[in-house]
Amino acid sequence: MSQIMIVDDEVGIRELLSEILAEEGHQVLLAENAESARRLRERQRPDLVLLDIWMPDADGITLLKEWAASGQLTMPVVMMSGHGTIETAVEATKVGALDYLEKPIALQRLLATVKRALRNQELPAAPQLSLATIGRAPALADLRKRLAQLAHSNSHLMLRGERGMQPELFARLLSAPAAPFLADDALLSEASSDLLARTAGGILFVPDLTRLARAEQKGLEFVVARADRHKVRVVCFSPLEPKALIEKVSFDAELVARLAELMVRLPALRDFAEDVPDLATLMLARVVESRASPARRLSSAALNALRYHSWPGNLAELESVVKNLALSALEEEIALADVERVLAAHAPAATHPGLALDRPYREAREGFERIYFENLLAQEHGSMSRVAERSGLERTHLYRKLKALGLPVGRREES
Repeated sequence: MSQIMIVDDEVGIRELLSEILAEEGHQVLLAENAESARRLRERQRPDLVLLDIWMPDADGITLLKEWAASGQLTMPVVMMSGHGTIETAVEATKVGALDYLEKPIALQRLLATVKRALRNQELPAAPQLSLATIGRAPALADLRKRLAQLAHSNSHLMLRGERGMQPELFARLLSAPAAPFLADDALLSEASSDLLARTAGGILFVPDLTRLARAEQKGLEFVVARADRHKVRVVCFSPLEPKALIEKVSFDAELVARLAELMVRLPALRDFAEDVPDLATLMLARVVESRASPARRLSSAALNALRYHSWPGNLAELESVVKNLALSALEEEIALADVERVLAAHAPAATHPGLALDRPYREAREGFERIYFENLLAQEHGSMSRVAERSGLERTHLYRKLKALGLPVGRREES
């Protein structure tokens, strides 16, 4: 028995389709508008959705796009409309709809479409995490614009940044939708013309140059030497600067120069903390949609606590924490106490690796201040009034200090 969700603002349509599908042995879920469909989708994983395009609160195309962006488009969707056009049908299928039904819907057409949708073997799986729709923070928004501009270049590109940044997410922003994108270090150990042919017109991504063995470095040399001929672009990530790759990892200087034709630095997660709630929500949706955990949602307090954590392990740490929360929370709503429990378990020993005592006085002081205020913001979950009280600073001075240190400003609404 399949579970089918019907989303339509006309009660007569809902009742008619529900009766027909129930007689066919299906379990039917009903939603009268986009908002009720959102809530229902958060709790259920239907096998098929029949989605009306024209609804009073939001159109079906918008809802379809929301599900696609949030990782919830894991079922076939058939659009319905009594005022449809070819352009609307084409747009719906581009977003992810499987088919289109025009009202009034003929019985045989309905049943045939439902049958085909339910046996369709190309159902969209929960997508990989994408940064394409995220970028509230200036640091991430600016980087996305820069990468969009560089996507039109054929030059090799080196991404630089801290470990744990999951650089493949950024590299994929450079890739055209249908172009090849290969990201497997193992392929380099046996680099050949076949590898170049498979990547032709696309991107070969190297996740971490510092982890390449000598044989893989040689394979990379092979690829780079022939990349232009095959229209292959090499994009790589390195936590070390080019000079250190040569001195510490024994990379060939000429190869490093070719790989670093263009360089872009990735901001650390703490530099785009405003986007942590959106990232955490998407990561949680991926865990739930993979059926690794029951339905879960993050409370506002939980999201706020995640935002003000310092994330020394960057995106990799955030993803690990979110997965832990999804699997270990006892209630459907993940609460602040859950976040505090998991963050405490993930916390390293009480050391301050960012506090280098061999720096000049001004840099060392700034490093201490950053650690100090990151800690207070995390403990007080972004409450500026409590951070001001505990630090002994006047609120205006505190805002200026956090801005100078590049830290997110907390909740201003508190008195």
